[in-house]
Amino acid sequence: MLPTVAHVLDLEVMRRGLPQVVAGADHLERPVRWVHVSELPDVAGMLQGGELVLSTGIALPEDREGLARYVRELADIGVAGLVIEYGRRYFDSLPRALVHAAEQRGLPLIALRRELRFVSVTEAVHALVVNAQLEQLRTSEAIHQVFNELVVEGAEPAEVVRQVSRIAGAPVVLENLAHQVLTHESAGRSETELLEDWERRSRGVRPPGRTGYDPRSGWLVTAVGARGQDWGRLVLMQEPGPRPEGGPHPFTMLLERGASALALNRLVVRDRESLERQTHRTLLSGILTHALTVSEVALRAQALGVPLEGRRLVGAVLRQRRGPIPAALEAQARLRDFTELAASAVRACRLSALVGALDDEGVGVLITLGPQQDEHAALDAFAAALRRLAAEAARDAAAPEPVVAVGSSVGSVRDARRTLLEATQVADAALHDAPGGRAASYYRLPDVRLRGLLHLLRDDARLQTYVERELGPLLAFDAEHNGQLVRMLRIYLEQGRNKSAAADAAHLSRPSFYDRLHKVERILGVDLDQVESCLSLHVALLALDAVRR
Repeated sequence: MLPTVAHVLDLEVMRRGLPQVVAGADHLERPVRWVHVSELPDVAGMLQGGELVLSTGIALPEDREGLARYVRELADIGVAGLVIEYGRRYFDSLPRALVHAAEQRGLPLIALRRELRFVSVTEAVHALVVNAQLEQLRTSEAIHQVFNELVVEGAEPAEVVRQVSRIAGAPVVLENLAHQVLTHESAGRSETELLEDWERRSRGVRPPGRTGYDPRSGWLVTAVGARGQDWGRLVLMQEPGPRPEGGPHPFTMLLERGASALALNRLVVRDRESLERQTHRTLLSGILTHALTVSEVALRAQALGVPLEGRRLVGAVLRQRRGPIPAALEAQARLRDFTELAASAVRACRLSALVGALDDEGVGVLITLGPQQDEHAALDAFAAALRRLAAEAARDAAAPEPVVAVGSSVGSVRDARRTLLEATQVADAALHDAPGGRAASYYRLPDVRLRGLLHLLRDDARLQTYVERELGPLLAFDAEHNGQLVRMLRIYLEQGRNKSAAADAAHLSRPSFYDRLHKVERILGVDLDQVESCLSLHVALLALDAVRR
């Protein structure tokens, strides 16, 4: 650190001049960046701040206003202090106007009661300044070396925080923007003392700028983020109290370097994962579209660390149940996050798989199983991990569960397309199943039953004709009158033709609901009391879902 005014006054060369602090005694901790000798009354224009000005006062103004202006200009430029030697202009005291102005502006004013060689003072102080700058350079180089190695090695955030704490010798906390602790290093302090009531304490510390010191709490805080997107704060905790006046906090560079390492680590991990997902998506697309040969797929997957040859392959397709339609950019971000979630679930279960987006809504997973791995246990573990991670990411108990659809396992890369296509068909059909009502954690073709069959036939003109024949007049009526008769019919059939339960489900009074059912019967020319008519209409509604999908 740079020497302070108090440090300079304590030097042997300065003590020979019998220094006496006559003003600004509360500001002697200001750092001295340089020493400047001048007799000019307008010397402030030649300074940059942080200088200790030495003068005999021989050319200082005589009037009160001139002295006050001299002090004001020095204080405004940020000088560390003013030293005036007796013997040339002043002999046993300094002008009251000068002392008063210095006290008012908090400028350290020192009188030398014995004559000194100013060159001796400048040599001694400049030696300290240069040594401090060299030491700061060595420290900076060492810190950069430490954090460069951490970045290159892909160190986890906890390790970065640990190194910041070790170098500073103080507790360090990494928090998110909601003031929740992500990781911390207590540096020997009690974790209870460190983290108790953290959110309230942290919200009360808002220093200005990206990096700032709060003397009330003793916290040095810097923002963590990159590309204009901050995602957290790094906090170094010391004892409360004022820091040396002027210049940055001594640990500012350390904390900012740690924050840069954390931000870069996050970008590298995200970009690496994104690149990996893109590569996986290319392979999955190549399998489905025959854009890549079997040997090309096997070779590229092997290079990615996902062996396909000589293993059982199981295709899975993951979708999210429909909610409000998001904007295009939001939908892309949601799909990217969902894909990364699936990759995390694969890693959590220690499985080997290709994971990538298949379309704008779904994620494909091609799981490879060794001879000793149980297929059902692996799939159950994967589905459970995915749902757990999705719930943690959403932090919302009402968040919809992802749909996990699985195809039949195959024994060769050549048949991988078949298991992926089957999983896609199952996923499309399973989206219409009621969530939360199944014992199994994933869907297979037998689980979707009639919905699955209708989905497989959705492009058949005969099925589309059947839907129009059964429901066409009702669909046309709703379109023309902005009605909801198709919805009323669906509720009635899903409630097992129980009119009272259906009225409750539709949030209508029974007479109103019954009136709508009679209108459905008149439009379609059917009797809803006949089982066969209701069965035919229910199949048509399921087929309509498949066709629209």
